[in-house]
Amino acid sequence: MSNDGTGVGPEDPRVAELRTAVTRLRRELAGYRGHLSDREIAEEELTALDGQTSTGAPAADRLRYSLLLITGALGSVSALSPAVRELRNAIDLFGPPAPRPTVPPWGVAP
Repeated sequence: MSNDGTGVGPEDPRVAELRTAVTRLRRELAGYRGHLSDREIAEEELTALDGQTSTGAPAADRLRYSLLLITGALGSVSALSPAVRELRNAIDLFGPPAPRPTVPPWGVAP
């Protein structure tokens, strides 16, 4: 499907890469039998990421937020780290993270 939703034309290769990474991590997570107290959070965010790809190129800041939730939910499970790394690399294709503010939100400079 094209990124304009018509089904005509080429798909954005970044979106294709992201879909592949989401599918892989979803598959790896389903096969991981160890206890993960926040597994449901990771699964929900993978579903959200999948939904974002159906409308074309998603917003980079929303992708990074999903990645943060997923990595927080999965912790440092080494069996899942290659798939998480693939997801991060796919998200990086949408651009670098937004620059950090130099003044904290509460207004006090460091």
